[in-house]
Parts: sequence; structure tokens; C-alpha cells
Amino acid sequence: MAFIEYSTPKIPARDRVPDQDNIIQIHRIHSRTMKHHYELYRELMHGPGPLGRKQREMIAVVVSAKNSCRY
Repeated sequence: MAFIEYSTPKIPARDRVPDQDNIIQIHRIHSRTMKHHYELYRELMHGPGPLGRKQREMIAVVVSAKNSCRY
């Protein structure tokens, strides 16, 4: 599994996201990217659409497994 060290630059308030699991924090070196990634995640997993939350999570698990991603 790949390992990416977290950088420690300060994140401007406009780019901060509530990422309790620190998965999106790898983008902190370019915080505007982090903000956009988080917004994309929220839209895909919580936005309106024909799939329920459980179905979306199952798809995410299958894609992660296919990509040999452990998280």
C-alpha cells in the first residue's frame, strides 16, 4: 500500500473541510484541491440520485478492492 506523509502547511479557513478520518488531508499541500475533492465526495455520497447510501458505499468498497486500496 502506498504511504503519503502529511504535510504541515496551514490551511486557509476557506479551504478547511471536516475530515475526521484524515483521508482527504493528503491534499493539504494544495488546500484548494482538498476543498474540491471533499465537495465532490459529499456530492457523490450524499447528493440526490437513484442510489441509496448503502448502495453507494458498496460501490466504493468494490472499486477500492479492485484498486487494491486498503482503506
